[in-house]
Amino acid sequence: MEFNSERLLNRFLGYVKIDTGSDDHSGKSPSSPNQLVLGQKLVDELKQIGLQDVELSEFGVVYATIPAIKRDRLDPSKLPVIGFSSHMDTASDVPTGPVKPQVIRDYAGGDIPLPGDPAKAITVAQNPELEGLKGTTIITSDGTTLLGADDKAGLAVIVEMAAVLMEHPEITHGTIRLCLTPDEEIGQGTDHIDLKKFACDFAYTLDGSGVDLIEAETFSADSVMIYFTGRNVHPGDAKGKMISAIRAAGDFVCRLPFVGMAPETTEGREGFIHPTDIHGTVEAASLRLILRSFDTKELDVDHVLLETLAEQTKQAFPGLEVRLEFKKQYRNMAEGLKKDPRSVKRAEEALKRCGRTPKYQVVRGGTDGSQLTEMGVPTPNLATGQHAIHSYMEWASLDEMLKTLQWVVEIVRVTE
Repeated sequence: MEFNSERLLNRFLGYVKIDTGSDDHSGKSPSSPNQLVLGQKLVDELKQIGLQDVELSEFGVVYATIPAIKRDRLDPSKLPVIGFSSHMDTASDVPTGPVKPQVIRDYAGGDIPLPGDPAKAITVAQNPELEGLKGTTIITSDGTTLLGADDKAGLAVIVEMAAVLMEHPEITHGTIRLCLTPDEEIGQGTDHIDLKKFACDFAYTLDGSGVDLIEAETFSADSVMIYFTGRNVHPGDAKGKMISAIRAAGDFVCRLPFVGMAPETTEGREGFIHPTDIHGTVEAASLRLILRSFDTKELDVDHVLLETLAEQTKQAFPGLEVRLEFKKQYRNMAEGLKKDPRSVKRAEEALKRCGRTPKYQVVRGGTDGSQLTEMGVPTPNLATGQHAIHSYMEWASLDEMLKTLQWVVEIVRVTE
């Protein structure tokens, strides 16, 4: 069947123009107000499409139901209820708005200049997948912000899937639940999901790069806050009295292993310890780190290592106080998906019916699917045409988004 590429593109452009950068320090849920703005826009669109049980929760979670198509001799209650999820927030590694997207139709190949900053360009050397996309439609920002394809490409595909299914009752399918979340980028995407409203047998997050990719294994993840308390006195009279929390925090960072234990020196299935934020004064300083490993047990080893390094820093700065707070973030979805492989198998079979071959990749990160799987809803991640995420050079392929749309329609289609 033919899909409406212009409508899909316009949905995507409408979503990325809303600045939904999440804020890890706000203490609110959702962490930024524009996530509620986008949430209400999604609710309005889903209601207009004709979905049931459409709701925006007080915590910024959007729920909706696509009702089953009933056929003679087909009992919808015997079909699995399938869920789809993507997130509304964008990462705040670079400015998140205002996004000024540029649409490049019939891409001719070569590097793509970004008009908002002549010093920036999306290069084929750093994005070799562009070589296979000549003649297609590419979307970028103007170079002054990220684009937000992570994960507004997923949002656009899910909403367009809903529209296609409601417009084509000849496509037989069971009940489908939608759950669109805030604050995935700061690890809080599933904090306020109500599984009674997102009641499904298994689900898919649409939050992956490229095309035809199934991701069924992620990092396990913890975060750590380390608080250094020193003693401040006048620097002219500091000898033997001052204890600098700033220097202590720097000393601790210098003790962290680098080769084979930092993001800059690891790949594939190698984990890491990564300092992400540091703040402070002579009197008090704080340091945030994230821990990542495909083997959850290795996180316990990392905890012990950090406690040992903290003790070494205390010894180097007599009188210093150091406090560590560990927080569980998410766990590798692989074990849950091995116990219930229906979602992965269904995605594989659907893609083959589309005439395409599944690709597989471990996620050096996490998705809401990591937590959903741990909560009892097996949820692998699917590609949605996003590339170079979290950067000024982020871009999206409309043609790959259309391929994902075809894929998810085929996933829900009843073929027997």
